[in-house]
Amino acid sequence: MKNIYYYDTILGKIGIAEENDQITNLIFDNEQIEEDTDLKETNIIKKAISQLNEYLGGSRKRFELPLNPAGTEFQRKDWLALQQIPFGKTVSYKDIAEQIGCPKGARAVGLANNRNPIPIFIPCHRVIGADGKLVGYGGGIDKKVKLLELEGILLNK
Repeated sequence: MKNIYYYDTILGKIGIAEENDQITNLIFDNEQIEEDTDLKETNIIKKAISQLNEYLGGSRKRFELPLNPAGTEFQRKDWLALQQIPFGKTVSYKDIAEQIGCPKGARAVGLANNRNPIPIFIPCHRVIGADGKLVGYGGGIDKKVKLLELEGILLNK
């Protein structure tokens, strides 16, 4: 059974979902989660919000959580690559495409990032356009800017 619990954060309301002691989703504001999900704060969700609060407070740079995002083989490959981007660094969609063996797949990487069910923990906010522009974020560009600034990344707005 999948469980979810909601928290107020500096980014607004966030829901963290888990199934079988693995984080499966992080949702912003009023995004919808599957209907068969119980509202329950489990131990792994408590651990996840604790680490998220440490990150948002500036004392955590790396998450240590069991993640299990549902997606296609390509998406999961993309999401694994995203987890290798160091705190405080950005890469382009093209960089990720090349890293996962699909050098002409920058658009496909963008689509996979857009479908990332566990943003922040899987840091798709660290991916920017090849020209340095911020080109979309599921939670909204304002959240992407806030996350990048939190990591000390200077942005040309």
